[in-house]
Amino acid sequence: MRLTRRREKLVGMMSDDDIERFEEERELELYREYRDVLPMFTYVIETERRFYLANQVTLTPLDAGWVQIDLADAWVWDMFRPARFVASVRVMTRRDVNVEELAKRDEPTTIPDTPSTP
Repeated sequence: MRLTRRREKLVGMMSDDDIERFEEERELELYREYRDVLPMFTYVIETERRFYLANQVTLTPLDAGWVQIDLADAWVWDMFRPARFVASVRVMTRRDVNVEELAKRDEPTTIPDTPSTP
């Protein structure tokens, strides 16, 4: 949704090719940042709206099927967010939440410079 609004604002100033190139460059920059910061975090958290890396995660089931997710020392996957590192995040959802603990290794994880394309 947010991407669509920003794209609409850019349409008047740029051609479709320029917009597509801009979005691809931002996505690649974000992927590279993700690759660089991944070793700093313990958990990967995926919600219906966002993707996070965090060092602390607390899930609290609430009434009527709601779940409260509290993250501390986190990084947010969002290409239009100027500051992706955040001290804390609270997410409320009734949808699926995936939390994975990252493997601790003596050697750093190797992630390619560019994402693979299907």
